[in-house]
Amino acid sequence: MGVALSTAGVQICYAVETTAGTRPATGYTGLPDFKAVPELNPEPNALETTDLSQTEYKTYIAGLKDLGGALGFTANLTKELITAWGTVMTAYETAKKANKGMWFQIIHPDLDDAVFFSGQPSALGLPEIGVDAVLETTVYVTPVSAPVWEAKVEPGASTGS
Repeated sequence: MGVALSTAGVQICYAVETTAGTRPATGYTGLPDFKAVPELNPEPNALETTDLSQTEYKTYIAGLKDLGGALGFTANLTKELITAWGTVMTAYETAKKANKGMWFQIIHPDLDDAVFFSGQPSALGLPEIGVDAVLETTVYVTPVSAPVWEAKVEPGASTGS
């Protein structure tokens, strides 16, 4: 039986490609105040293959997986997050003009590998605000590539987790 892991210490980082189309091997920067990561493990579509010989059950093969469009990461809306996400957006727009992509990395401190995916960040908006509540927001990233598990890259200039 495996040892269960806590979510404590998980980090979300980003980096811009130095070579277009190639995941950066260094230069990841941590992002502050994130509270939740969306699931990146969707079930594959089931493609029906039933033929006329079947008399009781339909048969299927696995189809494509759908991450569902933009991924929503929950974060505390802080001055630090606003500044960091502004830096992300500026870096993304600069990279886009140079035909380069942005990569995101989700690191768990107790695992050797991290999850990487290329994505397009969206600018922050104003979240719902209520009485006697923590001001939270959803930060959106639209995936451009499938998520993959690969050896984690420790972030350089980390601004938090």
